Amino acid sequence: MPFNRSQPPESLCVIRLSAIGDCCHTLPVIRTFQAHWPNTEINWIIGKTERALFEGVDGIEFITYEKSDPRGSRRQIRAQLKGRRFPLLLHMHPSMRANLVSRAVKADLRLGLGGRVNDYQWLFTNARTAEKDRVHVMDRFFGFAEFFGLDERDLRWDIPVSDADRAFADEVCAGAGPVVVISPCSNPRFRNFRNWRAENYAQLAAWLRDTHGATILLTGGPSNIEREFAAVIEPGGAPAVMNLVGKTSLKQLFAIIQRADLVICPDSGPAHMATAAGTLCVGLYASTNRFRAAPYFCQDLVVDKYPEAVRAEYGRSVEEMRWGTRVRDPAAMDLIALEDVTANVNLAMARLGKP
Repeated sequence: MPFNRSQPPESLCVIRLSAIGDCCHTLPVIRTFQAHWPNTEINWIIGKTERALFEGVDGIEFITYEKSDPRGSRRQIRAQLKGRRFPLLLHMHPSMRANLVSRAVKADLRLGLGGRVNDYQWLFTNARTAEKDRVHVMDRFFGFAEFFGLDERDLRWDIPVSDADRAFADEVCAGAGPVVVISPCSNPRFRNFRNWRAENYAQLAAWLRDTHGATILLTGGPSNIEREFAAVIEPGGAPAVMNLVGKTSLKQLFAIIQRADLVICPDSGPAHMATAAGTLCVGLYASTNRFRAAPYFCQDLVVDKYPEAVRAEYGRSVEEMRWGTRVRDPAAMDLIALEDVTANVNLAMARLGKP
């Protein structure tokens, strides 16, 4: 039966497998659908890692995709959805991995992203959102709601954390002075250079200790590169630094970010977790365009060297480049000086009333 766009469907399925930041952008879009269509059942196919953060969000049935076993995971999803047909699929992840997952979902209206998209997503959909040129990723995602005339947004990130995780966050954030989370590393990707040097963070940690009397929480995953960064940064800001790298779950990290005064990080998941938590974030951007991917409510706190990096690598202005172009120069983040970061941290502290 053809989908009737004027009537709320009885159910819909969302595909957004990863990453943490993009899933943070997805949740308020889903909340917007729920605000306008309160009786519609929502199913979200999401990556295993990402589900660990969003587990327990009310009103959503999660279906897990495991990227380490793509074929097996697709079989499991197909079996889980056997006999079900959705009036509406929101295909919010333009990647071939997500395209193949979408084949396990039977749906009448298969809505994908309009405009330029990766990996031939249009071959796996039968409708597309309006093209949105040169906008933030989250604004582009809201095109799915706008396709149905749902223009009033519900910017709500009600990610639940347990009492135990909140108590853990209270304990590690109990130091004197403002609590600053430094999450120095982005998720490693091929030719994707987003990390500021560890030595720079070590100097920043010492400055935060000496200038603001900050308690500094160093966070990250258990990878070798993150542990190596921590080994350099921790002594630089000692004794004000607590090294939590590889020691927190995503729920615990989110509880810490909620409790903290400020997050400092490159273009990475914690920047968008800060948005979800309502916490100020000083983002460090040179290889990616902040107007596309910065913490949504903290654009003015971003240290932005992307225009200079684009000019250095391509000899052109940002306005002349395709939207979303990445700078592939490993030295791009070296354009960010310590003074650039401290200036924006001072702005954030003044906003918090903690000069």
